[in-house]
Amino acid sequence: MSDTPARLLKLLSLLQTPREWPGGELAERLDVSPRTIRRDIDRLRDLGYPVEASRGSVGGYRLVAGAAMPPLLLDDEEAVAIAVGLRAGAGHAIEGVDEASVRALAKLEQVLPSRLRHRVSALQNATVPLTRGDGSTIDPRTLTTLASAATGRERLRFAYRSGDGTRTKRQVEPYRLVSTGQRWYLVAYDLGREDWRTFRVDRVGEPYATGARFTPRPLPVEGAGSDAERGDTGSGDAARFLARSMRRMQPELRLDVRFGAPAEFVTARLPAHLGAPEPDGEGGCRLRASCTDSLEWVALRLALVDCEFSVQGPPQLAAYLEGLGARLTRAAAGAAAEPRQGADPDPRHGTGPEQG
Repeated sequence: MSDTPARLLKLLSLLQTPREWPGGELAERLDVSPRTIRRDIDRLRDLGYPVEASRGSVGGYRLVAGAAMPPLLLDDEEAVAIAVGLRAGAGHAIEGVDEASVRALAKLEQVLPSRLRHRVSALQNATVPLTRGDGSTIDPRTLTTLASAATGRERLRFAYRSGDGTRTKRQVEPYRLVSTGQRWYLVAYDLGREDWRTFRVDRVGEPYATGARFTPRPLPVEGAGSDAERGDTGSGDAARFLARSMRRMQPELRLDVRFGAPAEFVTARLPAHLGAPEPDGEGGCRLRASCTDSLEWVALRLALVDCEFSVQGPPQLAAYLEGLGARLTRAAAGAAAEPRQGADPDPRHGTGPEQG
């Protein structure tokens, strides 16, 4: 292989597999001499790839973790697998899958050949994810379009459906995408309304990047300095702006809940944005937090923790849980009074999916 750039790419692809490669085997794979392999290894090191050489009669090379993340080379199967995984995570606003994941998906899909992009879409369309149902499903292409426009400072046009069903056309300068764990939101400057707005991404339709570039405006967040002063990318400002907007739209709930289970157990079953409860010294824990989620959603999430709990506040949450409990009790009593014909009387015999 006489083409040096092509040979370096092939060599890099081999080294990115998790194994050590003897120099002789690399030379044979690339049809060059061991001396050429040594020179190519030095070139990769000069480019920032941390290639480690082992001593011995045979000698070998492997790529190790370095101080920075060098570009990766992916084969077709690897690229498809990563794109499908990122799409699945981003499309359901899974906790911990934030703006960085969407940016990675946008970059990957930008360079995917059309044949691989078709395979990714076909795989996703043929699978149905099992989700908790807390948030709305989003087309990942919408997310990647918004993320690419925000990163490239490119104006966007899209159709938007408000909470009351009103449909409008918007043209915005996108600032950041923010995930709450439940939903994705776009923070943007609305050119038609000449003001900053937050948009629920699951209500965005037909997003289109216009190609018109813009200079980012400063986001009006109280008590926040400029991005340059803090040395970040503005993600914190966007999150604070969204939190402030949500507080205006929905009353804040101040939660005070005691759980009859250890803090570790409860923390693993609560959404991250509610925070972590503190142990109370009696084998249980107590959660004191503020949120702008709906009363109904908070009640259901507390019930899904699957342990005994008592609500100390707010009063409206306690009242809602009392009414919900009464309805569930009546529903269970009705089901017990009217057994289904042929039903198995042993409650341990469920009707879940068959295990093959």
